[in-house]
Amino acid sequence: MKQYELFTSESVTEGHPDKVCDLIADTILDAALKDDPDSRIACEVCATTGMVMVMGEFTTETYIDIPHLVRGVVRGIGYTDASYGFDCDTCAVLTSIDEQSKDISESVTSALEKRESGSNDRYDVVGAGDQGMMFGYACNETKELMPLPIMLAHALTKKLAEVRKNGTLGYLRPDGKAQVTVAYENGKPAFVHTVVVSAQHSRDVSTDKLRADITEKVIKAVIDESLLRKDTKFFVNPSGRFVIGGPHGDTGVTGRKIIVDTYGGMCPHGGGAFSGKDATKVDRSASYYARYVCKNIVAAHLADKVQLQVAYAIGKAAPVSLNINTFGTGKIDDAKILAAVEKVFDFRPAAIIESLGLDRPVFAASTNYGHFGKEGASWERTDKTDLLIKETK
Repeated sequence: MKQYELFTSESVTEGHPDKVCDLIADTILDAALKDDPDSRIACEVCATTGMVMVMGEFTTETYIDIPHLVRGVVRGIGYTDASYGFDCDTCAVLTSIDEQSKDISESVTSALEKRESGSNDRYDVVGAGDQGMMFGYACNETKELMPLPIMLAHALTKKLAEVRKNGTLGYLRPDGKAQVTVAYENGKPAFVHTVVVSAQHSRDVSTDKLRADITEKVIKAVIDESLLRKDTKFFVNPSGRFVIGGPHGDTGVTGRKIIVDTYGGMCPHGGGAFSGKDATKVDRSASYYARYVCKNIVAAHLADKVQLQVAYAIGKAAPVSLNINTFGTGKIDDAKILAAVEKVFDFRPAAIIESLGLDRPVFAASTNYGHFGKEGASWERTDKTDLLIKETK
């Protein structure tokens, strides 16, 4: 009998209460960057029945109409009816905003290297906005060079939103989740073992109809037949009814879906969330850059999978550590790959921002269905493969 290892990842829809908050925070960030690329934003949001609270530290030269933006986001997600317990027109929008701490601001705008050694290097101007460690990851399981479980989970939640918005399953509501368990054989995906989908719905649809519809029009429409077996398990709304959802059913807060946002648990996480943070916060920018580096390594066929860890000290431009792990899949020694990475890529925040264009309003587009694996994102480019190959010869 074949022995398999199981790995599970989850995703949530844009109407999940935490994701409502993430998208509001990133939309506010984008509004600031649109008119002032030097904006320093740390935006936190919470949402509950009939209310959205926006908090944080903002230093920007532009005016942000927060209530207008909040209502636009909530409307776009689909909370447009007061009977949902939370909607765009009747929710209260509260704000508590202050400026960025002067201590943090000074360490970011004049890095330790410049302050102590008088460095004139333009990439030594910006220091890391906090200490911490960040991780990147890539593998050859999918065309996006992402782990299969998280990409299937995201595909399911995106499909839930699609069939809700186009009317195919018009009784669905914005909140929902999906979870996919993949069986691995000898480290490679073999088949889908279990699928779990929970979708918010109107009061007038039966559980039997909902389960049949989602099985056929969501699960089987998304997951390739070759990955399914006769004994693949489907659990659709296993709790039964799911009428009360979104911020009415559960309070939402920014930054609570950090594993959904990254690699579905396939890779460690440094603990820092993304949404609402400008790119001087290395929690976000260095994580994006680490993904960029790892994707180029795998695209260059230097490894089948790779994990990168980078760590920073607040106010210092250059990272304090860098580590590469190919889990035995490297075509050359990990030390040689690391040496090539250090020559090709610059992990100082100013260099990251310039390289990936992170002083522009690009963040709201990244909020839902994972920050990685999306075509068009600057951190998904594979434009450094030739340089990596050259440096490793």
